[in-house]
Amino acid sequence: MQQKLQQLYNKSLIELQSIGFNFNKENIGEINIQISKRNNKRYGCCKQEQPDEKYKIIKKVGRKKYVKYEKFNKHTIEISKWVMDLDEKIIKNTIIHEIIHCFPYCNNHGEQFKKYAKYINSKLGYNISRLGNKKKDFETSNLEYKKVEYKYTIKCKKCGKQFHRNRLQRNFFSKYRCMCGGKLENVV
Repeated sequence: MQQKLQQLYNKSLIELQSIGFNFNKENIGEINIQISKRNNKRYGCCKQEQPDEKYKIIKKVGRKKYVKYEKFNKHTIEISKWVMDLDEKIIKNTIIHEIIHCFPYCNNHGEQFKKYAKYINSKLGYNISRLGNKKKDFETSNLEYKKVEYKYTIKCKKCGKQFHRNRLQRNFFSKYRCMCGGKLENVV
């Protein structure tokens, strides 16, 4: 499985180089790719290490200072095991999504990320977005999609929005509120 991932990663890099992306260590840094060791709901993630001091931003909010880095010298891309069962184009779509996070100013889904995603989508025909659609991707790959069953259904008393969880902290209902500010309750 790791060998298949490495091959698809190399193909993705070649495709990106064909439309003008340069992958030297000065621009992006070192990128390692691997299968995630945990069973995740997400498609993949990009873990960043060794921040570049030249891209350090200190933001002051009230009395607190926040340090943020816009470029890192080492990246580890992890792809979930279940993604490796999907169609090759979907796997490469996920890999390229995570590669974009390795670019400077793209360690979130902000304007720079969207700019690169839009460019790659138009040139290579991918569908890189912030979120994936598991049900659609399973159907495209001719695989059976199994909906996840959750233990708890939580409902907002104010707006009626429902959330699903498999685990709850002991003090969940006193600690958290809905985005609208309403109190949460467990629906049985």
